[in-house]
Amino acid sequence: MAQPLEGKIALVTGASSGIGEATAICLANAGASVALSARRADRLAGLVARIEAAGGKALALVGDMSKEADAAQAVEDTVAAFGRIDILINSAGIMESGGIEGADLSIYRKVMDINLMGTVYTCQAAIPHMLSQGEGDIITISSLAGRKGGAMTNAYSASKHAVNSMTDAMRQELGDRNIRVSILMPGATTTEVGDSITDPTWRAAIKVHVAKDGAVLPSEIGDTLVFMLSLPRRVNISEICVRPTIDTTA
Repeated sequence: MAQPLEGKIALVTGASSGIGEATAICLANAGASVALSARRADRLAGLVARIEAAGGKALALVGDMSKEADAAQAVEDTVAAFGRIDILINSAGIMESGGIEGADLSIYRKVMDINLMGTVYTCQAAIPHMLSQGEGDIITISSLAGRKGGAMTNAYSASKHAVNSMTDAMRQELGDRNIRVSILMPGATTTEVGDSITDPTWRAAIKVHVAKDGAVLPSEIGDTLVFMLSLPRRVNISEICVRPTIDTTA
Protein backbone atom coordinates (compact mmCIF):
# COMPACT_ATOMS: atom_id res chain seq x y z
CA MET A 1 0.00 0.00 0.00
CA ALA A 2 1.42 3.37 -1.04
CA GLN A 3 2.30 5.83 1.70
CA PRO A 4 0.52 9.20 1.45
CA LEU A 5 3.72 11.20 0.88
CA GLU A 6 5.66 8.60 -1.08
CA GLY A 7 8.16 10.26 -3.42
CA LYS A 8 7.80 13.71 -1.87
CA ILE A 9 10.82 15.77 -0.81
CA ALA A 10 10.53 17.83 2.36
CA LEU A 11 12.71 20.37 4.14
CA VAL A 12 12.03 20.77 7.85
CA THR A 13 13.67 23.65 9.72
CA GLY A 14 14.14 23.56 13.47
CA ALA A 15 14.43 19.79 13.14
CA SER A 16 16.78 19.10 16.05
CA SER A 17 14.05 18.90 18.71
CA GLY A 18 10.37 19.22 19.53
CA ILE A 19 7.84 19.74 16.79
CA GLY A 20 10.45 19.91 14.04
CA GLU A 21 12.04 16.62 15.05
CA ALA A 22 8.70 14.84 15.39
CA THR A 23 7.49 16.26 12.09
CA ALA A 24 10.56 14.97 10.28
CA ILE A 25 9.90 11.47 11.65
CA CYS A 26 6.20 11.61 10.73
CA LEU A 27 6.96 12.80 7.19
CA ALA A 28 9.55 10.06 6.72
CA ASN A 29 7.12 7.45 8.04
CA ALA A 30 4.60 8.73 5.47
CA GLY A 31 7.09 8.11 2.65
CA ALA A 32 8.79 11.49 2.18
CA SER A 33 12.54 11.99 1.92
CA VAL A 34 13.46 14.64 4.46
CA ALA A 35 16.16 17.29 4.65
CA LEU A 36 16.67 18.43 8.24
CA SER A 37 17.95 21.87 9.15
CA ALA A 38 18.94 23.17 12.59
CA ARG A 39 21.96 24.53 14.42
CA ARG A 40 22.84 21.43 16.48
CA ALA A 41 24.81 19.03 14.29
CA ASP A 42 24.86 16.22 16.84
CA ARG A 43 21.07 16.24 17.21
CA LEU A 44 20.60 16.19 13.44
CA ALA A 45 23.03 13.32 13.00
CA GLY A 46 21.13 11.27 15.56
CA LEU A 47 17.81 12.02 13.88
CA VAL A 48 19.15 11.05 10.45
CA ALA A 49 20.34 7.76 11.91
CA ARG A 50 16.91 7.04 13.46
CA ILE A 51 15.07 7.80 10.21
CA GLU A 52 17.43 5.71 8.12
CA ALA A 53 17.27 2.82 10.59
CA ALA A 54 13.51 2.79 10.04
CA GLY A 55 14.00 2.61 6.27
CA GLY A 56 13.62 6.30 5.43
CA LYS A 57 15.83 8.80 3.64
CA ALA A 58 17.20 11.85 5.47
CA LEU A 59 19.85 14.52 5.06
CA ALA A 60 21.32 16.75 7.80
CA LEU A 61 21.84 20.41 6.89
CA VAL A 62 23.40 22.38 9.74
CA GLY A 63 22.44 26.04 9.63
CA ASP A 64 20.91 29.04 11.37
CA MET A 65 17.63 30.09 9.76
CA SER A 66 17.98 33.63 11.12
CA LYS A 67 20.82 34.04 8.60
CA GLU A 68 19.59 34.57 5.06
CA ALA A 69 22.54 32.75 3.49
CA ASP A 70 22.05 29.66 5.68
CA ALA A 71 18.34 29.53 4.95
CA ALA A 72 18.83 29.83 1.21
CA GLN A 73 21.62 27.23 1.30
CA ALA A 74 19.36 24.76 3.11
CA VAL A 75 16.86 24.99 0.25
CA GLU A 76 19.52 24.72 -2.45
CA ASP A 77 21.19 21.76 -0.73
CA THR A 78 17.82 20.00 -0.49
CA VAL A 79 17.24 20.43 -4.22
CA ALA A 80 20.80 19.41 -5.04
CA ALA A 81 20.52 16.22 -3.00
CA PHE A 82 16.99 15.14 -3.92
CA GLY A 83 16.26 16.93 -7.20
CA ARG A 84 13.32 19.05 -5.99
CA ILE A 85 11.53 20.43 -2.94
CA ASP A 86 7.85 19.58 -2.56
CA ILE A 87 7.26 20.47 1.08
CA LEU A 88 8.69 23.21 3.29
CA ILE A 89 7.94 23.04 7.02
CA ASN A 90 8.97 26.23 8.82
CA SER A 91 9.44 25.00 12.37
CA ALA A 92 12.51 26.94 13.50
CA GLY A 93 11.59 29.35 16.27
CA ILE A 94 12.29 30.56 19.79
CA MET A 95 10.28 31.95 22.68
CA GLU A 96 11.39 34.85 24.85
CA SER A 97 9.72 36.84 27.61
CA GLY A 98 9.25 40.50 28.43
CA GLY A 99 6.99 43.46 27.85
CA ILE A 100 7.78 46.86 26.38
CA GLU A 101 8.76 48.58 29.63
CA GLY A 102 12.51 48.26 30.00
CA ALA A 103 12.60 45.95 26.99
CA ASP A 104 15.86 44.47 25.84
CA LEU A 105 15.62 45.34 22.16
CA SER A 106 18.29 42.82 21.26
CA ILE A 107 15.87 40.10 22.41
CA TYR A 108 13.09 41.56 20.23
CA ARG A 109 15.40 41.51 17.22
CA LYS A 110 16.52 37.94 17.94
CA VAL A 111 12.93 36.70 18.16
CA MET A 112 11.90 38.51 14.99
CA ASP A 113 15.01 37.39 13.12
CA ILE A 114 14.34 33.72 13.81
CA ASN A 115 10.55 33.47 13.96
CA LEU A 116 9.64 35.90 11.18
CA MET A 117 12.66 36.55 8.99
CA GLY A 118 13.83 32.93 9.09
CA THR A 119 10.46 31.98 7.62
CA VAL A 120 10.71 34.72 5.00
CA TYR A 121 14.19 33.56 3.95
CA THR A 122 13.27 29.89 3.45
CA CYS A 123 10.05 30.70 1.62
CA GLN A 124 11.75 33.15 -0.70
CA ALA A 125 14.33 30.51 -1.60
CA ALA A 126 11.87 27.61 -2.00
CA ILE A 127 9.07 29.27 -3.96
CA PRO A 128 10.94 29.60 -7.29
CA HIS A 129 11.63 25.86 -7.24
CA MET A 130 8.00 25.06 -6.43
CA LEU A 131 6.77 27.33 -9.20
CA SER A 132 9.03 25.67 -11.75
CA GLN A 133 7.82 22.24 -10.57
CA GLY A 134 4.19 23.32 -10.85
CA GLU A 135 3.28 22.56 -7.22
CA GLY A 136 4.39 22.71 -3.62
CA ASP A 137 3.32 22.92 0.01
CA ILE A 138 4.49 25.39 2.66
CA ILE A 139 3.38 25.02 6.27
CA THR A 140 4.48 27.45 8.93
CA ILE A 141 4.43 26.35 12.56
CA SER A 142 3.10 29.38 14.40
CA SER A 143 1.42 29.45 17.83
CA LEU A 144 -1.84 30.34 19.52
CA ALA A 145 0.19 33.35 20.68
CA GLY A 146 -0.37 34.57 17.12
CA ARG A 147 -4.03 35.15 18.01
CA LYS A 148 -3.55 37.00 21.28
CA GLY A 149 -1.05 39.06 23.22
CA GLY A 150 0.32 38.92 26.73
CA ALA A 151 2.20 41.23 29.05
CA MET A 152 5.14 38.83 29.23
CA THR A 153 5.03 37.53 25.66
CA ASN A 154 5.22 40.80 23.77
CA ALA A 155 8.03 39.95 21.34
CA TYR A 156 6.97 36.34 20.87
CA SER A 157 3.31 37.17 20.26
CA ALA A 158 4.24 39.99 17.88
CA SER A 159 6.47 37.64 15.88
CA LYS A 160 3.71 35.03 15.60
CA HIS A 161 1.08 37.60 14.59
CA ALA A 162 3.50 38.78 11.92
CA VAL A 163 4.29 35.30 10.64
CA ASN A 164 0.57 34.46 10.46
CA SER A 165 -0.15 37.55 8.39
CA MET A 166 2.83 36.96 6.12
CA THR A 167 1.96 33.29 5.61
CA ASP A 168 -1.68 33.97 4.76
CA ALA A 169 -0.61 36.67 2.31
CA MET A 170 1.61 34.06 0.62
CA ARG A 171 -1.39 31.73 0.38
CA GLN A 172 -3.34 34.40 -1.49
CA GLU A 173 -0.35 35.19 -3.70
CA LEU A 174 0.50 31.61 -4.67
CA GLY A 175 -2.69 29.55 -4.42
CA ASP A 176 -3.72 29.96 -8.04
CA ARG A 177 -0.35 28.50 -9.06
CA ASN A 178 -0.83 25.25 -7.14
CA ILE A 179 1.26 26.13 -4.10
CA ARG A 180 -0.67 25.45 -0.91
CA VAL A 181 0.29 27.59 2.07
CA SER A 182 -0.90 26.84 5.58
CA ILE A 183 -0.51 27.95 9.19
CA LEU A 184 -0.50 25.46 12.06
CA MET A 185 -0.96 27.01 15.51
CA PRO A 186 -0.19 24.65 18.40
CA GLY A 187 -1.27 25.27 21.95
CA ALA A 188 0.65 23.80 24.89
CA THR A 189 2.92 21.16 23.37
CA THR A 190 5.56 19.16 25.22
CA THR A 191 8.81 20.54 23.76
CA GLU A 192 12.00 22.32 24.80
CA VAL A 193 10.56 25.70 23.75
CA GLY A 194 10.97 27.16 27.24
CA ASP A 195 14.57 26.10 27.73
CA SER A 196 16.08 29.11 25.95
CA ILE A 197 14.01 31.80 27.68
CA THR A 198 16.32 34.31 29.34
CA ASP A 199 14.14 35.24 32.32
CA PRO A 200 14.34 32.40 34.89
CA THR A 201 10.85 32.95 36.32
CA TRP A 202 9.15 32.91 32.93
CA ARG A 203 11.36 30.01 31.78
CA ALA A 204 10.13 27.95 34.75
CA ALA A 205 6.50 28.91 34.10
CA ILE A 206 6.63 27.88 30.43
CA LYS A 207 8.32 24.59 31.30
CA VAL A 208 5.44 23.78 33.62
CA HIS A 209 2.91 24.93 31.00
CA VAL A 210 4.19 22.63 28.27
CA ALA A 211 4.71 19.66 30.58
CA LYS A 212 1.25 19.69 32.16
CA ASP A 213 -1.06 16.70 32.00
CA GLY A 214 -2.83 16.56 28.66
CA ALA A 215 -0.38 18.75 26.75
CA VAL A 216 -0.20 17.93 23.05
CA LEU A 217 2.67 15.68 21.99
CA PRO A 218 5.02 16.77 19.18
CA SER A 219 4.17 13.58 17.28
CA GLU A 220 0.52 14.62 17.28
CA ILE A 221 1.49 17.88 15.58
CA GLY A 222 3.48 15.84 13.06
CA ASP A 223 0.49 13.59 12.40
CA THR A 224 -1.66 16.68 11.83
CA LEU A 225 0.83 17.98 9.28
CA VAL A 226 0.80 14.66 7.40
CA PHE A 227 -3.00 14.81 7.31
CA MET A 228 -2.92 18.35 5.89
CA LEU A 229 -0.39 17.38 3.24
CA SER A 230 -2.26 14.20 2.27
CA LEU A 231 -5.49 15.92 1.23
CA PRO A 232 -6.34 16.37 -2.46
CA ARG A 233 -4.57 19.36 -3.95
CA ARG A 234 -7.84 21.25 -4.45
CA VAL A 235 -8.06 21.40 -0.61
CA ASN A 236 -5.92 23.95 1.23
CA ILE A 237 -6.35 24.02 5.02
CA SER A 238 -5.31 27.62 5.38
CA GLU A 239 -4.96 27.49 9.16
CA ILE A 240 -5.51 25.01 11.93
CA CYS A 241 -5.27 25.20 15.73
CA VAL A 242 -4.28 22.20 17.83
CA ARG A 243 -5.15 22.60 21.51
CA PRO A 244 -5.05 20.26 24.50
CA THR A 245 -8.56 18.93 25.07
CA ILE A 246 -8.54 19.60 28.81
CA ASP A 247 -7.44 23.24 28.57
CA THR A 248 -9.39 25.14 25.93
CA THR A 249 -7.40 28.36 26.51
CA ALA A 250 -3.96 26.85 25.86
